[in-house]
Amino acid sequence: MAGTVLVAGALGIIGRATMAQAIAAGKDAIGLSRRAPLPGTPGRFVSVDLTEAADCRAKLADLTGISHIVYAALFEKPDLGAGWLEADQIATNLAMLRNLLDAVEPANPDLKHITVLQGAKAYGVHLGQIPIPARENAPRHIHPNFYWAQEDLIRERQARAGWAWTIFRPQVVLGFAPGSAMNMLAAIGAYAAISRALGLPLVYPGIGHRITEATDVRLLARAIAWAAEAPGAANETFNITNGDVFVWQNIWLVVARCFDMDVGLPHPMPLAMIMPGKAEVWDALVRNHGLVANTLDGLVGSSWQFADFAFSRTHSTASLLSTIKIRQAGFADCIDTEESLGWELAELQRQRVLPP
Repeated sequence: MAGTVLVAGALGIIGRATMAQAIAAGKDAIGLSRRAPLPGTPGRFVSVDLTEAADCRAKLADLTGISHIVYAALFEKPDLGAGWLEADQIATNLAMLRNLLDAVEPANPDLKHITVLQGAKAYGVHLGQIPIPARENAPRHIHPNFYWAQEDLIRERQARAGWAWTIFRPQVVLGFAPGSAMNMLAAIGAYAAISRALGLPLVYPGIGHRITEATDVRLLARAIAWAAEAPGAANETFNITNGDVFVWQNIWLVVARCFDMDVGLPHPMPLAMIMPGKAEVWDALVRNHGLVANTLDGLVGSSWQFADFAFSRTHSTASLLSTIKIRQAGFADCIDTEESLGWELAELQRQRVLPP
């Protein structure tokens, strides 16, 4: 990947992994985020509010040499499920992408490629049972979605600008960023650690058995790097998953091993209602184990809602995406989801984000 890669949402789950992948490959990378990174974070960063066109022009218009953009920024509302269908959430996400392109495109005529992230909501996974497997050539689902607004924008811009684009649709992404709205690892890890601190076994809090998939963020970052240069990825949409399937209740043993816990009998419970009340338990864990200073809300945020959605929605029995298209295009990498989950949780323990 020649030139400089610009990563929007660089402190989010996907943005962090994309920055790490680019830097490890010796590429020049600039990260965009509203928050400043922690001291020592690799890469160059620009603090910018993508919702403000004027701030984008002031902070980004002078950036030159940008050859690739990875757009991993996301605006979510406090009520995740309701926000996914609301017009102002769609308008805000569209404006953020437009503001970025308006600021960056004029000074970067050699821009080659833009990556945009979507997800299984493109198939209506949040509304009911999706086709099995869901394929990229399916017609657009009728529900409102900012994916369509952003996709129409990049198609319109690409037609006159000449750069290529690639859209990725992962399943639940296994990776970490504090406070991310859909951070499954933070929710699972904090839930397990608090349960152990209270002397409880690890209880699966969901309902039923749902066959699904996940996407390790390291795998996704490698796919993003591949698409930036692969001719077969130009102007294409790809599902991207680890390559295997699982049931959350069955994979719970992996979480238990990471925290040296016994597994209790499953018992459905709404984590978004129960877990915020365990903030004092979490604070004690931070003190007793010398963890990175973070409140429970700062670590997990609205990801309790996302965990409840993944574990307990009753309107579907399976969420499976076909990955034939991306493999036929040339990206055949894969990872075992149990190994992925175990590695990611162990890494957060190593970083002292979670207790050992």
